[in-house]
Amino acid sequence: MEFKDYYAVLGVPRDAAAEQIKKAWRQLARKYHPDVSKEPDAAARMSEVNEANAVLSDPEKRAAYDALARGHRAGERFTPPPDWDAGFEFSGRGVDDGVGDFSDFFAELFGRMGRGAAGQGAAGGFGGHGGAAPGRAAAGRGQDHHAKIVLDLEDAFRGATRQVQLRSPRLAADGRVMVDERTLDVRIPAGVRAGQLIRLAGQGGPGHGGAPAGDLFLEVHFRPHPRFRIDGAALVAELPVAPWEAALGAVVPVTLPDGSSLKVRVPAGAQSGRTLSVRGKGLPGAGAGGAAGDLELVVQVVLPSAHDPRAHRHYEAMASELADFDARAQAAADRTRER
Repeated sequence: MEFKDYYAVLGVPRDAAAEQIKKAWRQLARKYHPDVSKEPDAAARMSEVNEANAVLSDPEKRAAYDALARGHRAGERFTPPPDWDAGFEFSGRGVDDGVGDFSDFFAELFGRMGRGAAGQGAAGGFGGHGGAAPGRAAAGRGQDHHAKIVLDLEDAFRGATRQVQLRSPRLAADGRVMVDERTLDVRIPAGVRAGQLIRLAGQGGPGHGGAPAGDLFLEVHFRPHPRFRIDGAALVAELPVAPWEAALGAVVPVTLPDGSSLKVRVPAGAQSGRTLSVRGKGLPGAGAGGAAGDLELVVQVVLPSAHDPRAHRHYEAMASELADFDARAQAAADRTRER
């Protein structure tokens, strides 16, 4: 995917005020509108101009784009960093309904914002506040806001209270984008899942005429963990075992994200790639009566280094005494049995 310089598309400087952006868009629209333009690529150029305007005329999208765009040039190969938009506070659901009309670049940046918020409720009322997913506000009521937060796996495993910093873009009196920052103490309930929402009542947009403020919905994402991968409610990890543990069977310790440990039985003859399931030892149940996920351990047979003289001697002995062992044939037979 190529990076798009929206400022270059509209021909405005990066510190352009809102009125400059509007004026540039109008001029280009008159030039490239397919109904009046004689340019051979008018439709494509008009779409490009409209896309740039959709981002730069929206203070929220513009602030997020500006933070991402630093150091990038138009046309260069580009992949947005994971969770690049975390911490930006967007009004409403944060989903752009016109994403299908624009480029893959636009869709990658803004088409997935708030997708969890658009598709599910407020995850059992996490944060001590029940209620529905973000939607249209009642008359006078403040608009709901949405933001993505990135947590450590340990927070979901134990539950925690974390300080969350949010950036809320707005248009200043001079027509330029300003970013207000605020810090909230957020209770992270044990068992929260990726994509679920933590609802903070009254932390959204202000109400009008004495009406209540809207709510803030925080969409949960997780930082990569050095050992565990999350799959729904399941925790998936590799389980390194010695060759003799895999061959003869063994009971080995496994440390969980909260620091506790358990013993897992490795059956005799276990091969690399085999998955051992421990029921109920994944993410804790979410909410009252919620079922805990499972712990999925993928066996990884780890060989002692042949640079160790002791191991080298054993490898030589095995090569001599098991000369008729065909690893390729054995692997093929194992695959056949697994089908």
